[in-house]
Amino acid sequence: MPPKAASKKGAEKGQFEHPVASHAKKKPRGPYPIEPVKALYIFLAANAVAAQFAPIQDCDETFNYWEPAHYLSHGYGLQTWEYSPKYTIRSWLYVALHAVVGSLRRLLPQSSKVAEFYYVRFVLGLLCAFCQTLLYKSISTALNGRIAIIFLIATVTSPGNFHASAAFLPSSFAMYMCMLGAASFMNWRGGLKTSRGIFWFAVGSILGWPFAAALCAPFVLEDAVLNLLGDKNAFSDFLIRLARGIVSALLILLLDSLVNLYFYKKVAVVTWNIIKYNIFSSNGGPDLYGTEPWTFYVKNLALNFNIWFLLALLAFPLFVAQKFMAPSGHAGPTGLRTVVFVAPFYLWLAIFTAQPHKEERFMYPAYPFLALNAALSVHTILSAIGNADPKTLMGKIPARLKLLAVTAVVLLSLNMGLARMYGVYSAYRAPFSIYEPLWGDDDKNIKAVGGEGDFVCYGKEWYRFPSSYFLPRHMHAKFIRSEFRGLLPGEFSEAKTGFGFWSGTWLPTSGLNDRNEEDASKYVEPSTCSFLVDTQYPERQDELPPNEPDYMEDYDTWQVVKCEPFLDVASTHILARIIWIPDWDLVPEMFQRKWGRHCLLQKRA
Repeated sequence: MPPKAASKKGAEKGQFEHPVASHAKKKPRGPYPIEPVKALYIFLAANAVAAQFAPIQDCDETFNYWEPAHYLSHGYGLQTWEYSPKYTIRSWLYVALHAVVGSLRRLLPQSSKVAEFYYVRFVLGLLCAFCQTLLYKSISTALNGRIAIIFLIATVTSPGNFHASAAFLPSSFAMYMCMLGAASFMNWRGGLKTSRGIFWFAVGSILGWPFAAALCAPFVLEDAVLNLLGDKNAFSDFLIRLARGIVSALLILLLDSLVNLYFYKKVAVVTWNIIKYNIFSSNGGPDLYGTEPWTFYVKNLALNFNIWFLLALLAFPLFVAQKFMAPSGHAGPTGLRTVVFVAPFYLWLAIFTAQPHKEERFMYPAYPFLALNAALSVHTILSAIGNADPKTLMGKIPARLKLLAVTAVVLLSLNMGLARMYGVYSAYRAPFSIYEPLWGDDDKNIKAVGGEGDFVCYGKEWYRFPSSYFLPRHMHAKFIRSEFRGLLPGEFSEAKTGFGFWSGTWLPTSGLNDRNEEDASKYVEPSTCSFLVDTQYPERQDELPPNEPDYMEDYDTWQVVKCEPFLDVASTHILARIIWIPDWDLVPEMFQRKWGRHCLLQKRA
């Protein structure tokens, strides 16, 4: 029989397929709605945008992490009281890891300190994307693909991820490690991974933030309950896994203590010191830096996650309602697993809502669990409205109308998230861009190239200093008096001694205290400043306090080098502060954003 005829006959019997059709078949993706490598690209794209454009949200990021890293890399920087060898409540291992990453940038072309700053940020964004992808994979396998894809959408479209994913903060690092820990506990393929999960939570708690260990509790408790209900061998295996996890945590703690021993030249268990200061301090602890009402995190999470935050709060109530109304269920997680998965977010929110001192960054470790809770809620709601039984209310609603409603909610959330992110960027980007003339990189403005030993001074804008990475080498940031009466950072000693490198980490300090008491030695006279950073608010020119004059109006002393628009928060309507509103004439005056200008000034010769 001729080959052509054989092919035709075989095709009729279903034995052969057309070669093109055969090659066109897609490979099965398993439980993943999007292949993990594509999910990684999506997470990475969102985090790269954050690394490039997200402003520094909290001055603690600058003074407690960027400045010590700058000291390790470049030999000078600002020092907070937490790094004093008297108090030792910051881990040098955590800072050193980032300093090493930044120093690697010098091996690449066109290296500069600003390039080091952004390089560290991009590496943090990459690490975060990797952790998010592993958690995405575990959600896909432990729950289902629909929950995983909603988790991805909720994460990458939220302003919360924009702020946290590439931040140089222990709470962000704890968030990364908690994702790895949760992914290990959730993935039962190949056996329970208790030891690995505890290890990752321990890394996040010891090198990052000790309180992140609380997020591990529901997973360990689940493991204990399941094995306790099993035979004796199962529970014995659990105890062995638990012991291995604890031993790995102790080894991480030992490594951290050895590194801190080198830098502080004294034995310091930083993890315990942080806990002791925040919980058992006799001097007021973190409450000295301000307290907030219980509604603080409700408002903050609503801003950073909009509809996803509400859905996260509804995760457990919806689960309970589903079990009562449709006990036969559908393709969803079992009862105990669902309770374990939704518990971390509720636990974290309850713990930190009860604390008087509240800051946005304290919520970072719980962000992935918020997104997971929201995804579980959406999954439950979609399962309910997807009911096609004409006898039920949902079954009587046309499928297209349901799809339209769901799509509208998702698009509204997406637009609100994007408006929030762009609003934050456009309002507060100035502190990253006014220093270009110091490097001679801004052709549109005066080439005010800074010289070695020049001082760049800060008054009322001290907390907007982005870090010494934005100043040319051997230019120092200094403070002049303003109306602020708390404790400002000092400087790491640049003394050279024979007792190891980086002597400023262990030499005794002066003027640093844990009571937030002002130290007058931190100030210099404006006459010693070569440059000065200040913000002018035209709407508030008649309200200037004595120690915060408008330096831009002092034409005889200062000349403006470069200015960038900066949002005047006090004069702008709350809606325009929350999200981006275009500066169009058709927008009512009441809702238009009011602007000041954030400027770099140079002393006249």
